[in-house]
Formats: sequence, C-alpha cells, structure tokens
Amino acid sequence: MDVQPYRIEVSSATLADLRERLARTRWPDEIMDSGWDYGTNPSYLKELVEYWRTGFDWRAQEKALNLFTHFRAEIDDYGIHFMHERGRGPAPLPLIITHGWPSTFYQMHKLTRLLADPGSYGADPIDAFDVVVPSLPGYGFSDRPRERGMTKRRIAGIWSRLMTEGLGYSRYGAQAGDVGTGVTTQLGLLFPEQLIGIHLTDPAWPYLGAGARELSEAERAYVAEEARWQRDEGAYDDLQATRPQTLAYGLNDSPAGLAAWIVEKFRAWSDCDGDIERRFTKDELLTNLTIYWATETINSSIRLYYESRHNPTPFAEGERVTVPTALAIFPKDIDRPPREWAERSYNVERWTMMPRGGHFAAMEEPELLAQDIRAFFRPLR
Repeated sequence: MDVQPYRIEVSSATLADLRERLARTRWPDEIMDSGWDYGTNPSYLKELVEYWRTGFDWRAQEKALNLFTHFRAEIDDYGIHFMHERGRGPAPLPLIITHGWPSTFYQMHKLTRLLADPGSYGADPIDAFDVVVPSLPGYGFSDRPRERGMTKRRIAGIWSRLMTEGLGYSRYGAQAGDVGTGVTTQLGLLFPEQLIGIHLTDPAWPYLGAGARELSEAERAYVAEEARWQRDEGAYDDLQATRPQTLAYGLNDSPAGLAAWIVEKFRAWSDCDGDIERRFTKDELLTNLTIYWATETINSSIRLYYESRHNPTPFAEGERVTVPTALAIFPKDIDRPPREWAERSYNVERWTMMPRGGHFAAMEEPELLAQDIRAFFRPLR
C-alpha cells in the first residue's frame, strides 16, 4: 500500500474565485421577522458570508491544520486522506475516528490533541492514543468515488486495510457518530478480531422484525420521537438519499447556498439554544465550509446518503456487534435512544448520559468526549 505524506494547500485561484462568488451572491427574499422558521436566517447568513469574503483567513486555518500530520494512502484504487497523530505516552493505543456529515475530518481537531497527548491537558499519559482520522471517501481531501456502491460496509473494508496493511496495527479501537457510526458498526461486524472496542455517540438501528423482543416503553417513546424528528427535520435526508445530483448543482456553484445548507444543521443539531456562535466560532464554521468548497466534495459527500438508502446493511435477526462497546449520549443530539435499544445490537459495556452537548460532540464538548473515550478504553488496553 502506497502511503505518502500530504500537505493541505488550496490554490490562490480557488480562494479568489470563492471571494468573487460570495460578492456576487443573489439573495432571495424573506418573510420579515421569521427568524430561522423557514430555514437559514438571511441576516445571519449575510453576516457570515461577508466575513467569509472579507475577514476569514483561510491561510491561517490551513497553517493550523498542517500542524497535524497528514497522509494519503491508495486503497482499492482510491486516495484516502487521513491525519495520524502519534500518541505521547508509554503505550499509545491505536484509535480510528470516523466523522459524519455535514462535518469533515476537521470536526476532530480538538479531540485529536486531547487523545494523542493527554499529559499536556492534565490527564494521564498512560491513556494516550495513536489517533487516525480519515476523510470519508468523497469528503474533503479524499478522492471522490467514480462509480456506484461506495457504502458504509465498503468504507469499513477500506478502514480495515488502512489500519492493518497501511499503518501496521493488528488491533485497534474505533470511535464515531452519525455516518461514522454506520462505518464503525460494520467494522465491528466484519472485523471483530481486529477491534479492541468501539465507542459511539449514537447506535445504528437494530433488528425489529419477526422474533425481536417487544419494544419497551422507553423504546416506543424513542421511536415516536424519531418519527417526529424525521417529519420536522428530515427533509434533507430524503433529498440527499434520493436526488443528490439535483441538489449538488446549486451547492457546488454557490458558496452562499452551500453555507446555508450546512450551517442550518450546525445550529439545529447542536446544544446552542438557537445561538450558533455559542458553540462554534465563525472561523470554525467557515473552515469546515471551505474544505467542502475548495475540494468540490459536497456532491460526493451527500451521495453517501443515496448509497446507504439503496444498498442498506441492516442488522439481521440475531446479529450483534460482539466487541466491547461504549455509548456516550449527548442531550441535544438528534439521536437519544435508551440503553436497551443499543443493547439489542451491541455488547454495551459502558453507557454515559452526558450533561451537555449535541450532535457535533467532538467540537462542542471535546473534553467530555475525550474523558469518556479514555475511561472506556483504559481497562481494554
């Protein structure tokens, strides 16, 4: 496997084109005093876009990102970008962390430091990890799939090869949420002999067909809440899973449109009580957005929803992830199942109800998440 050092470098022409497009945004009309009721608030988006055009310093963010150690590996004819931060401790444990959508590998930059070098943040160096954070295929600086079928199951196979053949780890842990949960669950099902344990912020949907035990009262309430959420918030999911190409023309051409589509999710899915900058700075939001814009990966990223819808890999009757599993449930996340829901499909050995935080836990509450990851893996080392 060819693994080569990689450096993030966005061309000046790409940045100039971005600023020009931002300056020429054709703004839609709005209902006065509607806030965010109809979607992304125009006043906030105009403020963010103007900062993106005139104040945001991508070069400074690029320099900060390049303080991490980046690589690209050729796996199954795809170039996969990943960060690989060696742990600072007596026996670092390998850990692969998988992001979701609308995130990128950037979501994990705070968490990566806390896990790789715990001693610098007041924790015990014995809990250090060798942290591997890949960009999903079609996201950021990884290659875009060129044919159908880049499913979560296939990505799990790529991750297994990256960790074992590319990096030489025979045993390792895995951590994820959102889309990454599906990938990590497949790792647990397909390669249990490689995994020391998995840590998730949400579980995959269990088998509920013939022969499954009856839902508990808490599970019935969760299913009803999920249905309500899908009705009120899930239109993006249906669109990305059915007509991603149609959506992509607008998002790939208009940076303001891209920002509107993604920023709404950071506000709605985080523990910010409607004030997005309580949780994320403009620079954080725009670094994530600029990665999508500069790499033109919004289409290939949302296409993963289509692949998942049309190539599902549900749990079969009696199928479970047998490796030790931890769940950290954040109160403002979009998935907050009861423990018995996860225990249908996973060997749950740790269950933590977090005091605060939402869907983007690694950015919102990196210290809480790091503490829970350390505590779970400590006896498994």
